[in-house]
Amino acid sequence: MPSYKAPLDDMRFVLNEVLNVSQLKEIREFAAVDDATVNQFLEETAKLAENVIFPLNASGDREGCVHSNNEKTVTTPKGFKEAYQQFCQAGLTGFACDPVFGGLGMPQVLNMALSEMISSANMAFAMYPGLSHGAYNALHTYGTDEQKETYLPKLVSGEWSGTMCLTEPQCGTDLGLVKTKAVKQPDGSYMLTGTKIFISSGEHDLTSNIVHLVLARIDDPSTPPGIKGISLFIVPKFMPDGHGGVAERNPAFCGRIEEKMGIHGNATCELNFDGAKGWLVGEPHKGMRAMFVMMNEARHGVALQGLALSEVSYQNGLAYALDRKQGQPIEAKMNDAALSNPPVPIIMHPDVRRELLTIKSQTEGARLLLYWISMQLDISLKSPDEETRKEAKRLVDVLTPVMKAHFTDNAVDNTNSAMQVFGGHGYIKEHGMEQFNRDARITRMYEGTNGVQALDLIGRKIMKENLLSTYLSALWHDIMEGAKAGVSPIILLRLAKSGWCRLWAATFCLRTRAALGVLLSKAGMPNYMRRTMIDAGAMATDYLRLFGVIALGHMWVRMATVAKLRLKENPDSHSFYEAKLATARFYFDHIMPQTRALSRSIRRGGKSLMELPPESFGHAQTNVGLKSWTKPERPSEAAK
Repeated sequence: MPSYKAPLDDMRFVLNEVLNVSQLKEIREFAAVDDATVNQFLEETAKLAENVIFPLNASGDREGCVHSNNEKTVTTPKGFKEAYQQFCQAGLTGFACDPVFGGLGMPQVLNMALSEMISSANMAFAMYPGLSHGAYNALHTYGTDEQKETYLPKLVSGEWSGTMCLTEPQCGTDLGLVKTKAVKQPDGSYMLTGTKIFISSGEHDLTSNIVHLVLARIDDPSTPPGIKGISLFIVPKFMPDGHGGVAERNPAFCGRIEEKMGIHGNATCELNFDGAKGWLVGEPHKGMRAMFVMMNEARHGVALQGLALSEVSYQNGLAYALDRKQGQPIEAKMNDAALSNPPVPIIMHPDVRRELLTIKSQTEGARLLLYWISMQLDISLKSPDEETRKEAKRLVDVLTPVMKAHFTDNAVDNTNSAMQVFGGHGYIKEHGMEQFNRDARITRMYEGTNGVQALDLIGRKIMKENLLSTYLSALWHDIMEGAKAGVSPIILLRLAKSGWCRLWAATFCLRTRAALGVLLSKAGMPNYMRRTMIDAGAMATDYLRLFGVIALGHMWVRMATVAKLRLKENPDSHSFYEAKLATARFYFDHIMPQTRALSRSIRRGGKSLMELPPESFGHAQTNVGLKSWTKPERPSEAAK
């Protein structure tokens, strides 16, 4: 059976020693944040995650959610409702929410740490309150005072939950194709008609009401076509009665539950809006602006899921490698004496160590990066200094697509590698490893596929908004801090060369091609601009991967810097810091070299990618290969 133990030492190391989150108390809203507060919340949430929520993970996967077509309701797996009530009673639904609406007003970085434990324990369960927090943020930013007073206290308490309804059968990434129609009513509300699919937590029995945030097109001649004509609406499952309760049922029903590969404990629904009543959020035709508040938080949440699944998979792979005894050390001489020795734990074998250290180094690096950017998010929203807010927001914006894509790509690989450690036993349900792998696979797709994240990074964040310089400055600053602390010069040199230089060079390559394409296009050669766009699309995923590998290396230098300082203060201190330095060395020896191949691939552009015509991708019957081919004989010297 799988197990989970919250990695509190690692979490405290990142929060208290590397990031020093208690410095946030200098911001008035976070005055209550200190080491004692951080540790208390971590310990209490760890108990809930380990003892209440994790035991429901495997059973929830087996049972799944049950849809009643007659009642149009969904029942969650056994134990989910009781666990959700405990989650709410612990104050976790409102942990990082505005105290005006009943929240605790704590920083997002601490909320991310608590959410990591819940997601590691049970990703499907964690999605229910996770989506509610996104709906809260969208309404808190763009809702009217009346909407805030009606919905936010209930979302904060956990009595009501939220969803985000974007995708339709004919459109996913291209939301300009949305067909759901909103017709304005005399009372100022709207009547919505249409179908949404892939709606996580779309219907369930955990809360007394569900608040759907729905993208739709206002049925009016003035509505612009495409993405510019999309508006956002609140559509509650039950109509609020004006006194904190609910009244009649709104015709927004679950048509079916999607039959999925994983996350069976979460109800992923097809929702049908049959003339459902809704209210506009924000301005007409500005729905994407409001929805992106929720989507960006969701992308952080999906990055968190990648981290969380990597962590729980690593823990179980490590436990098995320490316990499973098989074979002799690879350096042992193959003779009768060696063969008679008892078998050793498989963690003694180099390839098993490679699997585990790859997961460990990526997971611990990802934790620091995610917590650091969450802390930057807090600063960007609450710091009294405008320049500090702007710089923090630039870091958040440029690294959001990197984290979402890189962490989830790694999660699929990491859960697969942890399953590999088990050998054939990893393929068996009782060990739980195959579930982690199935659950991880969706993270690469939802909230914008990883290919879309790469295009967003390269097209918007790098080319249009020019956000890279802020990150490169932070990277260089931490290289210098590492040098002062005595971090290995080899590691620092590799980060400077493989990291700072290669990321700058790849960006320079991209910008040069773009500038040349624009220049030649203006000179009457439009094909060059087309080629530039193809090159950008071709290199986008490799560029994001390069950025991700470098960003985790950056985080390892930050951790190594603190570890070095702690060991200088007390050379006899815990082996924890020595383990950090050893893992950093592994990352720079075995993961960082990927940057060289990625850099070369980026420079190649998209020519070979587009050479093959679409019809040649298949296997058309052309009668090729009916006869054997023999190599022509070389002419003899006499013939010459």
